Amino acid sequence: MIKTIPALAALALLAACGNEPAEQPVAEVATPEPVETLPAPDQELFSVKYAEACPDEKPVNTAVCKRSGMGSPDVVCEFGLGDDEYLRNKATLTAGEGEWTFADPENVCVG
Repeated sequence: MIKTIPALAALALLAACGNEPAEQPVAEVATPEPVETLPAPDQELFSVKYAEACPDEKPVNTAVCKRSGMGSPDVVCEFGLGDDEYLRNKATLTAGEGEWTFADPENVCVG
């Protein structure tokens, strides 16, 4: 009787090998369409936009742009002009048709 227990265990293991579940079909996942996004505005882009909007002003010396809120199309840029290294001024850029534009173009120029 003692010899039959290992033989029964081996037989049970062999029987279990044939009971694997069939592979489930893999559902196709739709690939999302790529979304064109504007590059984040940096000091160089802000400097160009400011020079276009305010040609009589001093050039931008320093600028830092940050999103105004999660999911917002607006970016708030703080900047300094000429020799000023401090971020004393603010302007808001908004995502337009393929480019950044000033949200309030009439009130962008400092002087």
